[in-house]
Amino acid sequence: MGNRVVVTGVGPVTPIGIGADTFWAGLRSGRSGVRNVEDLVDLEGIDVKIGAPVDDFDPVDYIEPKKARRLDRSGQFALAAAKLALEDSQIDLLACDLERFGVVAGTGIGGMETFVENFTKMVEQGPRRISPFFVTRLMPNAICGEISIAHGLRGSNFGVVSACASGTHAIGLATKLIQAGDLDCAIAGGAEAVLLRVTYAGFTRMGALSKRNDDPASASRPFESDRDGFVMGEGAGLLVLESYEHARARGATIYAAIDGFGMSADASHITSPVETGEGAASAMHMALRSAGLLARDIEYINAHGTSTQPNDPVETRAIKLALGDHAFQVKISSTKSQHGHLLGAAGGVEAIATVLSMRHGWIPSTRNLITPDPECDLDYTPEPIEMPVRIALSNSFGFGGQNASLLFRKVEA
Repeated sequence: MGNRVVVTGVGPVTPIGIGADTFWAGLRSGRSGVRNVEDLVDLEGIDVKIGAPVDDFDPVDYIEPKKARRLDRSGQFALAAAKLALEDSQIDLLACDLERFGVVAGTGIGGMETFVENFTKMVEQGPRRISPFFVTRLMPNAICGEISIAHGLRGSNFGVVSACASGTHAIGLATKLIQAGDLDCAIAGGAEAVLLRVTYAGFTRMGALSKRNDDPASASRPFESDRDGFVMGEGAGLLVLESYEHARARGATIYAAIDGFGMSADASHITSPVETGEGAASAMHMALRSAGLLARDIEYINAHGTSTQPNDPVETRAIKLALGDHAFQVKISSTKSQHGHLLGAAGGVEAIATVLSMRHGWIPSTRNLITPDPECDLDYTPEPIEMPVRIALSNSFGFGGQNASLLFRKVEA
């Protein structure tokens, strides 16, 4: 396996809380971050009126104001999350070899707010109204570059774009770089900010979004029989990863080790997962195999669990394929039921939720689960429960048929 990789810092910027303590308090209490967003987005003529915004976010709390104005909202989220993760890790960058400190961060769509704003200006006012920062705010790898510039991190640096699997892919690939000895440390995860009229229109036309406008808090309902789509959210989730030796040498507090990572492709349909769940199961199998563990070792799964009609039963089948009869013994939850679907940021935020669950010995609930879909017959944890977790999986599956699974293991003192 090479160098063992551990998580030493987390930076969540989410609709239910910013920073490790506030985010965990939101998860633990079952808080919903979903609300009517017509005060933020012009949704006239669009059937969906709800979303999960990061309401209490002010970029100048984390970024110098002049720099903040030059960033897309997704970039603002990313820089804030990186700052929070570094502070949480208590790492001294002056004591690190910054040529061996990398950044791998994902986004599903990139600077869409920047694109819409500038395209509108060009159409209405002409090309001279395009911002000189248009390209650097728009490009998907901007978040990686901006994080490295802000902190002087000169190691491997690249962006990952694989739809809703982006954040998990980024963490897994950063883990591989540390395992191989190419890096000592990395910031990894994802960011996304696309609560925009055009994005709502596109996902609504696909039939992907929940229209439960009259009761926003109940709209995201993974594995529930009457689910009607996902709730779009925004935010970022970035983690500080280190080799175990590097973390131990500086006396770091360790959340968990990333002992396994798997990724696969459905090679079937651009949006719909393979109905048997084989593609997603393959990613989980690979994560187990790379960790040298068996299905019976898994105690908790933070599910992708989007609350869409096709996804939830497919993920259920995938877990059964990957874990066999043990699937019925595992606790499973989808935190999207609280913070919505953060697209390219989902994997980073949900990895943070997983390691916080392991630290605190509590499993967050799948909110709004009252009458499970008969095809979704596993233990989805409708209420948060106290339970020590030593080994857990976090799943992400993206449009394009791209699957990713991370395996976390508690590091004993």
